[in-house]
This record gives sequence, structure tokens and C-alpha cells, in this order.
Amino acid sequence: MRLIRLDSRGRGGSDWTGPQTYSVGQEAQDALALLDHLGLPRAAILGSSRGGLLGLVIAATARDRLLGLCLNDVGPVLDRAGLQRIGSYIGVLPTVPTLDEIADRMAAAMPGFDHVPPLRWQEEVVRHYTQQPDGVGLTYDPALRQAFEAAMAAPPVDLWPLFAACDGLPLALIRGANSDVLSAGTAAEMLARRPDMIFAEVPGRGHIPFLDEPEALACIGQWLARMAGPSPALGV
Repeated sequence: MRLIRLDSRGRGGSDWTGPQTYSVGQEAQDALALLDHLGLPRAAILGSSRGGLLGLVIAATARDRLLGLCLNDVGPVLDRAGLQRIGSYIGVLPTVPTLDEIADRMAAAMPGFDHVPPLRWQEEVVRHYTQQPDGVGLTYDPALRQAFEAAMAAPPVDLWPLFAACDGLPLALIRGANSDVLSAGTAAEMLARRPDMIFAEVPGRGHIPFLDEPEALACIGQWLARMAGPSPALGV
């Protein structure tokens, strides 16, 4: 198994290209362009949150490029309350000056996460923030906030056809039991439409599970086994 971890545009080591380019459709095309660059005709996608939406778009627009899709706490219906919570901090610089202070506050700032060791929060903080000489910076373009606000203001889009496009693909879903983005009702409806979908609910986790939990690892393992054989996986 070959794992490729993609920094979407505006995140991590990828270029900042401006809010008008930070769309799910564009980022899905970027993921396909990466596969082309690597000479990979097909890959399995493990998509967390927005990355799962990229996977759904690829299923609907370039299904022949997918070996399978594993969705981490995301589906065709996203609860607005959870999205609004995310919108309250995306693109906003913390008021505290050090990464350690951010880590100390994560337990209170991330609802639905129970019994997370302090070291685990420290590992999570460095994914989103950098320590600068004059304070804390972001590991992504702050202009992502503008793209997020534009998407929130747009009319709702029916994503169930994208889920239907996954028909026949090995499919898995991981849900945080305390998630405020993917409801238990939406997960149940996804299972009703795809009874063969591998499913795990991770206790003590909100949006999104870390994927190092036993339930998440078991789900991913079953999903990989269902696809069988050496194949690349794209993490987004």
C-alpha cells in the first residue's frame, strides 16, 4: 500500500492561490492532476471532512479513477451548526502567543472530544498552527475564510447524487459519535442506501476523529482488505 498525503491548495506546503480558487470542485481537479503527475490511473481516497467531499466529487466526475472511498465524518448532509462553529475560527489568528497555550485550550475549544491526552492535542496543534518569533501563525491561507463564507452564503446543494455515484465502489464511513457536522441520522440514511458500506462510530470523538482510534483503524483495515492487492491510497 502506498499512501500519498495531499496538501490542497492554500494549505500546508501548497501555494496560496486566492479565495476564488478554494472550491471543492477545483480541489478535486487538483487531486486528479496529482494522480496524473504521479502516473497513477486509479487510487483509493481516504477523505477527512472537506477531503471526503473531494472524494464524492471525484466519484461523480471521474469514477474510473477511484478504487474506493473512505469518508471521515462527512456525508451528503452537513449540519449547519457544526459548519458555523468551524467558521468561527477558520482563518482567525489565536490571541495566545505560543503553541503550548493553544494546546492547553484545545480540550475546551473542541466539543465532543473526551479523554484526549495533552500530548495528542500538541500533535494536533502543529497541524494547524506554526510558532513564529512574534506569536502564532496559521499553516494555511487565511483567505480560506472568505471562500468558506461564500460557500455558506450560497444556496444549499443536494449532495446525495454524489453519494449515489459511489455505487459499486468499496465504501467506508467513520463518524465521531459526538459529531456536530455529520449527524447520526445522516449516517443511518447513508447505511440504508448502501447496506454494504463499512461503518464505524468512534466514541468520545467529535468532528473529526483522529483516525488513530481502534474503531477507526479497524474500519480502515476492513476497507483496505475489501479492495485487496497493492494499490495507492490518497489521503485528503
